Amino acid sequence: MDIFAIRLKELRTEKGYTQKQLAELIGTTDDSVFSWEKGRSQPPIEFIRLLCKALSVSADYLLGLEDDTGAKQ
Repeated sequence: MDIFAIRLKELRTEKGYTQKQLAELIGTTDDSVFSWEKGRSQPPIEFIRLLCKALSVSADYLLGLEDDTGAKQ
């Protein structure tokens, strides 16, 4: 599974959101969130932006370009 899918699920559960709640928050379907978390598909850039805001993380972190210490990978 890719780092994006892993981090998306971890962050969603840390925030206490269900897939449906996160989907409603960003204006998509829970099926989309499910597919992203399973690594079956990737969200369009506009949803990455919305996910970052909803989950309070940077795009670099969500996409696996930096770790939780902020160091580039």
